[in-house]
Parts: sequence; structure tokens; C-alpha cells
Amino acid sequence: MHLTFHRCTSSDLEQLIAISRETFEAAFKEANDPTDFQNYIDFAFDRDKLLSELENEKSKFYFVKEKEELVGYFKVNEGEVQTDVKDFDSFELERIYVVESHQGRKIGAAMLQNVLELAKKEGKQYVWLGVWEENTAAIRFYQRFGFKKFDTHPYYIGKDRQTDWLMRLDL
Repeated sequence: MHLTFHRCTSSDLEQLIAISRETFEAAFKEANDPTDFQNYIDFAFDRDKLLSELENEKSKFYFVKEKEELVGYFKVNEGEVQTDVKDFDSFELERIYVVESHQGRKIGAAMLQNVLELAKKEGKQYVWLGVWEENTAAIRFYQRFGFKKFDTHPYYIGKDRQTDWLMRLDL
């Protein structure tokens, strides 16, 4: 498996919207109220919102391709654009998704390794993330890399208040 990582620009917007919606729906649609879920999708993956995030130097999206096929993406945040911690010595891994047809092939592990390398190159002391407390497979995945729970925070899908574990890995 040969993966390439491409930092997204505004010219990637349409593809970013499509993969964001596709992977989030595949991961969480069945576990949520349909109205709340659709409202969340419409907000979180809105064209103007994603374009604004793409144009912010403190938020970085990366496409992951196998050969020429888009198989996943991730997003990292620095400094004040982090969703919770806002520590300038850290990277927030806000999103990491592999398309459903490519899961189970260690692509997620390669993506996470790439995130850790990016954080080290930027001189960050640690990487942190939020993961839904009911997403036990993802929690186990992060724990295998050494991430440890340090707190929780609320996460809303529409009006539905859920709880995310905040997990951290010191570099």
C-alpha cells in the first residue's frame, strides 16, 4: 500500500465537502436522530464554513490517496482555532476518516502516524483529540498509539448532547 498525503487548498473544496459528508454519515448516521443528524451535517460541512476553515492557516486538511484514489482525510488545528484546549504547544486532531470501502487496511494508522510526524516537525509537545465515548473501536485505536483520556467535553449533533472523551499523546 502506497499512500500519499496532499494538503488541501480551496481548489479541493468540492471534494472535501463530498468526503466529509460521506465518511461522517457512514460512521454516525445510524446512531443519531435523523433530523438532528441532518442539521449537524448541513452546519458542519457547509460550503462557506469549510472554505473559511481551508483558508485559515491554523487549520489544515489533508487528503490521503492510494494511487490516485481518495481514501481518507484528516484535519489538524493549531493555537486559537483548536476546539477546546487552545494550547500553542499542541496539535488538535479534529477529524480523521477513512472511506468505508478502505477501512481495515491500516490506512487510519498511517494517517495518524503522519499527523504525529507533522506535529513533531511543527515543534508541538503533544497531540490531542475528541472522540465520542460510544465509539469504542476508535477509542481502542487511539489507545494502541498511546493516547490517554484526560477529560471530557460535550459535543452536539443537532440538539443531541453527546460526550466526547478528550485524549492526549505526549510526543
